[in-house]
Amino acid sequence: MFVSRSMTRKVITVDSETPVIEAQELMADNSIRHLPVVDQNQQLVGIVTDRDIRSALPYNYLKDTCSEEQREQFCALPVKDIMTKDPLAISPTYTIQDALLLIQNSKVGALPVVDDNRRLEGIISVRDLLRAFINVLGIGEPGTLLCIIVKEEVGQLKKIVDAITAENVSFGSVLVARYWEEDKRAVFIYLLTQNVAHVKKKLDSLGFTLLDPMEWYLDQLPTNESSPEKKLTIDPP
Repeated sequence: MFVSRSMTRKVITVDSETPVIEAQELMADNSIRHLPVVDQNQQLVGIVTDRDIRSALPYNYLKDTCSEEQREQFCALPVKDIMTKDPLAISPTYTIQDALLLIQNSKVGALPVVDDNRRLEGIISVRDLLRAFINVLGIGEPGTLLCIIVKEEVGQLKKIVDAITAENVSFGSVLVARYWEEDKRAVFIYLLTQNVAHVKKKLDSLGFTLLDPMEWYLDQLPTNESSPEKKLTIDPP
């Protein structure tokens, strides 16, 4: 799925001379946390966040306890004095996976989406990505998550899918994740039913190990980042 399909297109923006107070009001009125700053050609020149504004405005201003002179001074402060200049941006042709990794690695809450000339086309936030992945994974519908531990061998995933399909159960999504034993993988299957007792029994009879999804957690995954991760060899269904 591409960023262009998941981004927010109607973006509220400001220019570099917009007062910080006005930017704060825009954020509050529209329940947003990021304001791209653009020039007269809609080219991205910066971004201002709610954190930037909180850092710029002192506590006594926000609590209406500062003097009139101080308030006038703060009201004249433009966003160009607090914004992040030339911020990290992303192309609409990137995937939502690319966007997720960029947000995670850059520790930001949103990415402006720009064309080749840095003209703003949209913005994609953590909220947009969550919505996209909920749609992709099918978890917006009632269902049950199974965690199946499999050997890292070709054909394992096909066996699981064939077994569940034979039970006339619909899939919401299938994900394969690392497991703390190097020669195994954790297969997470979201089934669009809450009646899975017969599915579990069949998988158990086929020799698969089922794990409570709540028992799988990141702290037990391998932490040696210096060695490349083994390439998954489980074939698709």
